[in-house]
Amino acid sequence: MAVAELNEPLSNEERNLLSVAYKNGVGAHHSSWTVIISTKQKMSVNGNEKKIEMVHAYQEKMEELEVVCQDVLSLLDNYLIKNCSETQCESKVFYLKMKGDYYCYLAEFTTGENRATIVESSEKAYSNAREISKENMQPTQPIKLGLAFNYSIFYYEIQSAPEQACHLAKTALDDTITEL
Repeated sequence: MAVAELNEPLSNEERNLLSVAYKNGVGAHHSSWTVIISTKQKMSVNGNEKKIEMVHAYQEKMEELEVVCQDVLSLLDNYLIKNCSETQCESKVFYLKMKGDYYCYLAEFTTGENRATIVESSEKAYSNAREISKENMQPTQPIKLGLAFNYSIFYYEIQSAPEQACHLAKTALDDTITEL
């Protein structure tokens, strides 16, 4: 984190290491959250109130995931995205995609008005990244493909919009095939 706060551009290797480090930190919590939701749904069908209460208690412990997500979002907004020059399109798309991803993680366990705000922030980050990538990156560029993949997952899982998800993924695939 200290390297990113130096207000100097990160190399591709540093950028990837930062992303992997945070992804590893969030990955275990995210996997746990997915299991909790699945378990809760099964228990709701079976009506096992005591186990449902245990799941609710564990859900409250997911605050650690929120802290990590907020840390990375702060780092992205206050240093990494803000300090990208006009010529650092690849880095800016990478960071905006990462921002969209971490808002997605938050959206998975947030409810109410807060969730709507988080979903809107994720959409905005992905949309901004997509616009920059359209203008400045080849369709076969791995960061652009990763963005399309994650953005389509956002539509499918967070927005419950499978048609939009499929359209986005198909467009990225068609553009890539055309380029090849």
